[in-house]
Amino acid sequence: MPAIVGVAQVITLGSSSVFHIGDVYKIMPFSTAKTFSGAGSFNTGESVNIQNKVSSTNTSDPDVIDQGNFLNM
Repeated sequence: MPAIVGVAQVITLGSSSVFHIGDVYKIMPFSTAKTFSGAGSFNTGESVNIQNKVSSTNTSDPDVIDQGNFLNM
């Protein structure tokens, strides 16, 4: 169904960003990344109370190969 959109202000877009308004058939990424982070690293909010006594991040990747994006054209 068509969308009627008013004003949209875009400040910045990254190299692998997607800016979408209205109908779309498919959206596919053209880049991938793997991120390792510890407990509570990506928490956001005005009042976040995190208590991580002992924490470790397992970065072991025995299969070495992850899902690629080579079919995204």
